[in-house]
Formats: sequence, C-alpha cells, structure tokens
Amino acid sequence: MYRRWLDHWDERRARRGEEEKKPTGFALDAERAFPGAKKITSSIEEFCALADLAVADPAFFDDPNVSYQGFERRDGWLKFPSDISTDVEQNNVVSAKVTESGSFDQAMVIFHHWNANARNRQIAHFFSRRGITVVEIAMPYHLERSRPSSVHADYMLSPNLGRTIQSVRQAVLDGRKLIRWLKIEGYREISVLGMSLGSWVAGMVAAHDSAVSKASLFLTAGSLADMVWTGRATRLIRDSLEPEIELTDLRRAWGPLNLENYAHSLARPDLDLHVVLAKRDKVVLPELSERFMQALKDAGARPDILRLNCGHYSLAMPPYILLAGLSLKRFLSRADKSAQRA
Repeated sequence: MYRRWLDHWDERRARRGEEEKKPTGFALDAERAFPGAKKITSSIEEFCALADLAVADPAFFDDPNVSYQGFERRDGWLKFPSDISTDVEQNNVVSAKVTESGSFDQAMVIFHHWNANARNRQIAHFFSRRGITVVEIAMPYHLERSRPSSVHADYMLSPNLGRTIQSVRQAVLDGRKLIRWLKIEGYREISVLGMSLGSWVAGMVAAHDSAVSKASLFLTAGSLADMVWTGRATRLIRDSLEPEIELTDLRRAWGPLNLENYAHSLARPDLDLHVVLAKRDKVVLPELSERFMQALKDAGARPDILRLNCGHYSLAMPPYILLAGLSLKRFLSRADKSAQRA
C-alpha cells in the first residue's frame, strides 16, 4: 500500500513539473556543441559525425584557456566567470554556495538535479559538521544563472541538440575550474556528488579530472539519450525530438554525454565510486542504470551500489533519504585509495 502511494506521489510530482514546462523546437545548433564547427552543418548525419569525433577526443572536456582570475569570495559565496560564453549573460557567471567545515581535509562539490530552484541546506550542514566543506555549484541556466522570466531550465536539457551538449560541457568545465581552485586553496581530497542530471555532470568531471578521488552518483545512468527518450520527466522533449530524429541517431548525437563512453576513465584505480539507485524510478529507468553499472564493472570498476525500493522523487522522503545519506556518509568517511597506497 505504501509503495503504491509512493508511485502515485512520484507521478503527481512529474505531472506538476510537466505542467510548468512549455515544449520547445528541435534544432541541431552544431556550432554551439562543437567549438570550431562550421555553421553549414545542416544534417543529422553531419552532426553525428562531429559527435563521434568529440567522443574520441580526450580533450573535449578540457579547457585550453585555463585562468584562475576573477574568483570572488564573499559571505559564504563564490563567484567566477565561466570559460564558455553564451548569449544569456547571467549564465556566464558561475555561483557557488560554500559551507565551511573548518578543515582542509576534504571538500565535496554538489551538482544539483535538473530544474533545481534551491540548494540543499540540510546536506551542506550535515557534512560540514563532519569535517567536509560543501560547495554547491549552480549548473548552467539554473538558480542565479537562470534566464530572465524562465520558470524552468529548458536551455540545459532540450530538443536543441547542440545547446544541450554545450550546456553539459559548460557544467563540466565549470566544475573542473572550481576543483582546481579548491586544490589551490589547499583542500587535500576532492569529492563530487551528482543528483539525477547532476550525476551525469559529476560523472563526467570525475572521469576527466584526476583531482577527484571520490564520486557519488544519485539516480544515474549512462545514456542521456535513452533517459530522455524513456523518462517520465522528459516527455515533452521526446515529443519534439521524435518527429525529427530516431533514437539510434540521438544516441550517437549525444554520444559525448553518455557516461558509458567514459567507463574506463571512471574505473581508474585511484577513484572510489558510490551509486544510489531507485528501483521504482520512472525518470531514470532501472534498466538504464543497471546497464551503466554493468559497463562500469566490465571496465574494472567496483562501485558501491545502494538500491532503494522507491521512485525518483520519493528518494527525497524518509526513510529513503536517510538511508541514502548514511550510505554517502560511510562512503565519504573511508580513506581514499591514494592515501591507502601511501
């Protein structure tokens, strides 16, 4: 009975979010996704060819113009310029809430879920009291970076193929820039926590940045294309995509955003992985999550996996959020692998 109620509650949450959204049109926008791409890219096949090159390029999520200037810290907030410039001025300045622990032993960067409208004070205070400085970064087009009069972050994940890739890439570069700053400030161990869409970003950051020693991914999977195509929260995006592109082509077009393509990087020996999944998830379907878990294991990773019998949204309810939080606490408390080897 309780689980049936949870399923209904999850559906109401999904329906409420859907009512707030407006469908947007399909677009390739290759020049946004791939720096240096010619504007004449006009076919899905041409876009997919560029995506294939990006997947094969180990530097696609590297920033060639690294700069540590422009960081401003005041009253618990950190602001710095994003190294990707977009046509939304607010989105070009990254904002992060810093909850200090009084220790430089460990810092955790949190990447929130899609359409987040607030940060999680409870998580920040819980871990800061346990010696972990928490830094909650605003992802592109969210929170302080949102577009004027925009009620949801439709620019970060949308039927615009190029803007979606640009937005996720921007989130990864912003996260990596923040991590470099934290290391310069003297933090010894860096962890990342990603929730739902944020788990894709956190996973990309961990895969591409050796400074990250622990990564915790909540409600995650590998293929963003499959998640959008099958998920309850992204029906409007699929409605715009389906008349224009087949799922097989979408998988290829969003190949740079598929965490399965970076499984071997996530399996590097000095990275610890922690995953929390929801068995009744209708947003990130369990079969997609399990496929990603198998890809990690095939690559040699040994993720610490917690599977809870709840839905995507009901993970935030007791007792599930308490179980997830305690599991994360145990994970972060373990000595990192590099320290063990030393």
